Amino acid sequence: MSLKEFPVNAKSFYLKCKRVWQVLRKPTKDEFKATSKISAISIIILGLVGFIISLIVTAI
Repeated sequence: MSLKEFPVNAKSFYLKCKRVWQVLRKPTKDEFKATSKISAISIIILGLVGFIISLIVTAI
């Protein structure tokens, strides 16, 4: 990316951010709880996978 393209890219990025900002809304309690549960389950699964891999590597 050259310096000549920077203003065009910055303006395009700004317009995209503005469009997303206009569509945003605050999540409901149920949506927040669901997102939190999914995130927690994902973190636990990834942690378990990492732990299992580390056990396998140390056993070898």
